[in-house]
Amino acid sequence: MDHQLLSLYQHRDSPIHRLPATVKLIGALVFVFVVVLLPLSAWRAYALGAAALLLIAAFARLPARVLARKLLWVEPFALGIALLALLQHNGIRVFAAMLARSTLCLLCMVLLSSTTRFTDLLQALGRARVPSLLVTTLALMHRYVFLLHDEMGRMRRARRSRTFTDGRLWVWRSGAGVIAHLFLRSLEHAERIYAAMCARGWKT
Repeated sequence: MDHQLLSLYQHRDSPIHRLPATVKLIGALVFVFVVVLLPLSAWRAYALGAAALLLIAAFARLPARVLARKLLWVEPFALGIALLALLQHNGIRVFAAMLARSTLCLLCMVLLSSTTRFTDLLQALGRARVPSLLVTTLALMHRYVFLLHDEMGRMRRARRSRTFTDGRLWVWRSGAGVIAHLFLRSLEHAERIYAAMCARGWKT
């Protein structure tokens, strides 16, 4: 995963990009609620929703390849949730409907994040009276996910430069070690950041 996938925003000069963030956020939430409330057999409505999202992507001048890559990164979450439907009555029908719904909702969120800066979304959430603690948490998460990504890359390169084994078992052990060290360093970063914020007068 590179920074292009971590930072979903795609700068373009399009009518969709120029819309206010609040309007796009409300539109995305309404779309998600409508899709969730649709009946299981509303395949025409699913097709219309997909066509509408693709039309918005075309107006926003978003590359189809980049959009597909971003959707594929989050699609396993939708697939994992939909697979649980196979255990109930009419499982295949429910599975297909849940997968279609989840994919449409994820594509809507990908379009929203690709056409709206994250800072603008945070400002829109603040104007909507979303709790400030939640907005601050989202802002910090977005800021430091890039630092953790870079830290993980440095740790992997350092580990590779100190070993000459290329077996599958070593790869798994190395990955587990990187994840464990990254978790510990993340805790240390979080504690230092929290202490610095408290020293500057920040209160929950």
